[in-house]
Amino acid sequence: MKILIEGGKERYNKLWPKDMDLSMFETYFFERGTSNAEKLAAAKDAEIVFADAISVVDRELIESMPNLKMIHSEGVAFNSFDVKAAAERGIFVCNNKACNAGAVAEQTVMLMLNVLRYGIIGDEMVRSGRQMAFKEERMFKGITELGDCKVGLIGFGDIAKETAKRLIPFGCKVYYNTPHRKDEKTEDEYGVTYMEREELIKECDIISLHTAVTEETKNMVNDDFISKMKDGAFIINTARGELTDNEALRRGIISGKLGGVGLDTIYPEPNTPDNPIIDLPEEYKYKAVFAPHLGGITTSSFRRAHKNMWENAVRIYNGERPVNIVNGI
Repeated sequence: MKILIEGGKERYNKLWPKDMDLSMFETYFFERGTSNAEKLAAAKDAEIVFADAISVVDRELIESMPNLKMIHSEGVAFNSFDVKAAAERGIFVCNNKACNAGAVAEQTVMLMLNVLRYGIIGDEMVRSGRQMAFKEERMFKGITELGDCKVGLIGFGDIAKETAKRLIPFGCKVYYNTPHRKDEKTEDEYGVTYMEREELIKECDIISLHTAVTEETKNMVNDDFISKMKDGAFIINTARGELTDNEALRRGIISGKLGGVGLDTIYPEPNTPDNPIIDLPEEYKYKAVFAPHLGGITTSSFRRAHKNMWENAVRIYNGERPVNIVNGI
């Protein structure tokens, strides 16, 4: 059985599950961004596609592969895959649900601590010999402990749940908002309280985004959203860059409405230096803390993901139904 893989061959070889017999598979590797024509020329008859979570798997490719049975994300995201085109042909689209939830939750808390504790500018002050002046300034102006914050989670899936578990020991009051409130048992398990969206935006010191990108959520953090926030509150985004309007974030920082932002995801990806949220005036640049979308790419999360992918490939080989289907087949 042939598998078309859009992703790094060295990474796949490193993460190959050595306890599984995968000798029945032929693999064809392509770098991200390889044209459909090149992929089809080598592996048109493949029955499985493995793709980097931000790779494009479009209708043209799907409709040109007559034997295709499953498209599998190497991560959790799949918004660059044409799930409708796959569903029309009865092709499974699968992801690695929850494989990186704990890892992204760690990144989320790290960004919260960084924006509250002046991690980036603090490092710069030490390196430039200005640490005492900066320390005196912060002693006068103050530093907020994470445990003193009300944290609002927008979305309450696997990553948000793991984030809540890590915030409770800090002493945070953790709130969440979803289209449908969770049951009392779930709220008790994670120590969270439901809040209506408008109230959460207004009341929380830190708002952390954990929702999927849809037509309704794209650019949800815009000027109107920010205007309703508590003065000096923070935005944390470890979900997807498309959830935030970069110009609105910039205006919020420069106006002082936002205390700052911590972003592991920025639109577009790859990013450009002239992005308005990155190309901030010198006096505001430390109000934004960035990470290069590292949240979910720990060694352990990748090992879990690849194990799941190959197990699903074996299921397809055996004529069985895969797990973590995201397109309703």
